[in-house]
Amino acid sequence: MYENLTPNQIEELENNGCTSSDWKKVLVKQPLDCTRIRQVQFHGNIRLGLFESQFILKNGIKRDSGIYCATLSNCTIGDNCRIHNIQNYIANYTIENNVRIESLNTLEVEGETSFGNGVKVSVLDETGGRQVPIFDQLSAHLAYIIALYRHRDKAILELENIIQKYAEKQKSSVGVIGEWTIIENCKEIKNTKVGKYSTITNAHRLSNGTINSVKKAPVKIGSGVIASNFIVASGSEISDSAIVDRCFIGQGCKLSKHYSAENSLFFANCQGYHGEACSIFAGPYTVTHHKSTLLIAGLYSFMNAGSGSNQSNHMYKLGPIHAGIMQRGSKTASDSYILWPAKIGPFTLVMGRHYKNSDTSDLPFSYLIEKNDESYLAPAVNIKSVGTIRDAVKWPKRDKRTDPNKLDLVNCNLLSPFTINKMYNGRSILKQLQAVSGMTSESYHYMSTKITSKSLKRGIHLYSIGITKFLGNSVISRLHKMNYNKEMTIQEVLKPTSKYGKGQWVDLAGLITPKEVVTNFMDKIEQKEIKSLKQIKSYFEDAHNNYYEYEWTWAADLLEKELNKSLEEIQVSDVISLVGRWRDSVIELDKMLYNDAKKEFTLSSRTGFGPDGDDSVQIKDFEQVRGTFETNSVVNEIIQHIHRKSKLASDVIDQLKEHSTKV
Repeated sequence: MYENLTPNQIEELENNGCTSSDWKKVLVKQPLDCTRIRQVQFHGNIRLGLFESQFILKNGIKRDSGIYCATLSNCTIGDNCRIHNIQNYIANYTIENNVRIESLNTLEVEGETSFGNGVKVSVLDETGGRQVPIFDQLSAHLAYIIALYRHRDKAILELENIIQKYAEKQKSSVGVIGEWTIIENCKEIKNTKVGKYSTITNAHRLSNGTINSVKKAPVKIGSGVIASNFIVASGSEISDSAIVDRCFIGQGCKLSKHYSAENSLFFANCQGYHGEACSIFAGPYTVTHHKSTLLIAGLYSFMNAGSGSNQSNHMYKLGPIHAGIMQRGSKTASDSYILWPAKIGPFTLVMGRHYKNSDTSDLPFSYLIEKNDESYLAPAVNIKSVGTIRDAVKWPKRDKRTDPNKLDLVNCNLLSPFTINKMYNGRSILKQLQAVSGMTSESYHYMSTKITSKSLKRGIHLYSIGITKFLGNSVISRLHKMNYNKEMTIQEVLKPTSKYGKGQWVDLAGLITPKEVVTNFMDKIEQKEIKSLKQIKSYFEDAHNNYYEYEWTWAADLLEKELNKSLEEIQVSDVISLVGRWRDSVIELDKMLYNDAKKEFTLSSRTGFGPDGDDSVQIKDFEQVRGTFETNSVVNEIIQHIHRKSKLASDVIDQLKEHSTKV
């Protein structure tokens, strides 16, 4: 396909200001349009494609494909590329078809590189105790296991070896710029592999990295970006002078507005603006938008960081060795502070400054509040927050991933065996505190926090509501799935079909699954039954796809505990009673959410509206901006939810009564 230049072509190129150290090493596709190659210096082995098309820029401006004002060394240039105004040189790159590169200083591969694959990120522990090697296909779940399952040292070593083998295969002394990529007005790009349909504009420096862009989910790198030792997954964007060093940026992420991150992992749909991250594990939907916010040495997911949020990861003794865990759905209020190590339970709101090493992991949906330098915990109160429900609804809608090949398997369920098991444990803890300290105690102490008597009693009640709601949801779903009819006994319907599910569940940064499934995975890794990245991905996919089968196994076990009966002893009347309690719990919780939403429409909430008018102007201005309580979409959804669930409960109870003669 490639041929030597003819003497006439060499002469024409030289007349166009082109030179070569050896014209015999310049091979081309014929017919070559020499008019589209001007002021070019060729060094080493060169391959040139055809230049026949035009690029149409904004405002209808047209630019011919070709090579103009550039120095190329050991490069292959695909068909219909445009390379223009290269101030220094392009060296050791394969540039695929239809790529446009303009106004660039340097694009080079120097020596052999794996393009960021295999770089070890000191996540959580800045001293390197939990390093995660990054690579093109890294998922949140695999990273979680590598970082936090260090007690399974043989399995971790095997996983690191599998990743290292992949990184070795990526090594090359030649880089690739994928087809239909645009690179313009950039300074230095070194040892960086660029995927198809990427857009890199005004970047300052990219070094030792991979941009895994694809047509359906292109990657954008914008103005002033400095990135080194990195992997960027499909559909992500880094822009506005963000600085990234030793980081993995997952699918659908956006780091912008001077955000700074080092030794950190960001997974699906994370957003980082203005602030700073150091050694963090940002699971799916971790969001930080504020200039004064520092996230350091923490594990987060589905998390929103308030302005001025901060943590400390060392106590001036052995260095920055401490880390913290904020389990899924947690939030930090403005100017909050947490002293690591600490472990914050799921869907907890942290307000104030906390100087003690708290562990509230078994008391989810709480408020952790500072008062007079003491940490107060209000268990379960976040269950009745309309904001919590709003968050759970919005996450699936905010999935920015358009690549059909999803790296992270994300379960957005608010109520799951992971959270309900914690509610179950939390209710037991609160009852035990009450029993030990007495019903008349004004406050109770738990894991470096204080719980008031009122908060404790309310927590017990709210956890019971949450447990009943989940259990009712599961039973009703099971009845529908099994198509319960007169030909079946209730025991046949309730019997689990999966051996996995009982016991503890874990949240692998988005993937919710029984701990037994993870243990089995680690065993298979150690025994080398799983020995490839493809098999690892397949195992996680199976766990994700089987979630509801595993969930029912766990729910059936919980059902036995709540009813104090074995599955064989449970009667239709027991299920009817449960569905009735489920209906009551759903309605009670919805009424709490309704009242919580109403707070956004109180007199105090109208402060600041209609500043230059009287009360009528204030009300009118408020309604024009916020709407009315009666027309609010969230409020209406709560009302409709009450009606839907009430009807569902009635239908299920009627169905159970109709078929009860069989039982």
